[in-house]
Amino acid sequence: VIKCKAAVAWEAGKPLSIEEVEVAPPKAHEVRIKIVATAVCHTDAYTLSGADPEGCFPVILGHEGAGIVESVGEGVTKVKKGDTVIPLYIPQCGECKFCKNPKTNLCQKIRITQGKGVMPDGTSRFTCKGKQIYHFMGTSTFSEYTVVADISVAKIDAAAPLDKVCLLGCGISTGYGAAVNTAKVEPGSTCAVFGLGGVGLAVIMGCKIAGASRIIGIDINKDKYAKAKEFGATECISPQDSKKPIQEVLVEMTDGGVDYSFECIGNVGVMRAALEACHKGWGISVIVGVAAAGQEISTRPFQLVTGRTWKGTAFGGWKSVDNVPKLVTEYMSKKIKVDEFVTHTLPFDKINEAFELMHSGK
Repeated sequence: VIKCKAAVAWEAGKPLSIEEVEVAPPKAHEVRIKIVATAVCHTDAYTLSGADPEGCFPVILGHEGAGIVESVGEGVTKVKKGDTVIPLYIPQCGECKFCKNPKTNLCQKIRITQGKGVMPDGTSRFTCKGKQIYHFMGTSTFSEYTVVADISVAKIDAAAPLDKVCLLGCGISTGYGAAVNTAKVEPGSTCAVFGLGGVGLAVIMGCKIAGASRIIGIDINKDKYAKAKEFGATECISPQDSKKPIQEVLVEMTDGGVDYSFECIGNVGVMRAALEACHKGWGISVIVGVAAAGQEISTRPFQLVTGRTWKGTAFGGWKSVDNVPKLVTEYMSKKIKVDEFVTHTLPFDKINEAFELMHSGK
């Protein structure tokens, strides 16, 4: 058993608490990882807020991490002690019908137990003050050591800087893949990206790499425009600058609508606007943002009858074990940006400040 520091969420709506936790050794087909760096994501904040119906407490949150394998359980063959890895919240077992189908990346092998905050055998590897602590998204990267299923880990280039590539565990991969895998953005096309946070910037990057000729960034926070342009946005607009609904503004700006739109916020009203900003006959709108539980989307069926397509994406459609190492290689060879997404680097015990910076749009 390893004793180490972790940021424990004891209950919903309260700040994280830095505690000493015990991390049990990995069982069969499990891997224990020394986490070197972790990022914070709105999904962590969503669960912490108490709005997530799958949220269990007390829990160690975090799902964008990178580290070094400390030890492996029986039967683990893909990684060994000392390997550099990224934990994966969407695993890839290679055996279930989802993994065998090239159309999806949604491996279902450990979905039920992962959603309940436990390892595949139904138990937790974390304890604190004598209490069992739940896992989160199969990763729990807000701990100096964590235990994950062996199908939830990608071995990456040992030379990669972990304080940067941890972002490939969720946000950057999600946005980039939404453009290149889910939408399949074509050269010369026009795109609209709603929400210019980390995921939105990654979508812009993907659209640019795919050869889009016009990329319109949409956000009410104008402080984000300069960064969006650095990533490839050709122009940025705010929905608050016009009396008309944003979809009407975009349809006028683009002679009938955009070829591709992306909702990167998780707001069902914006999802509708993103669809309706698409061009009749061929426009494709991708939902990337995660809306709160129980919310529903709506539009007039005529929008779809007249040739628009509404899609969704999780982790950018990447089959995780196969593709995360390739994304790291693309970063190392400067095909994709990663460093530019990092705004602040904080010591672990300032993790609550990291959430405050995220909530304030900084």
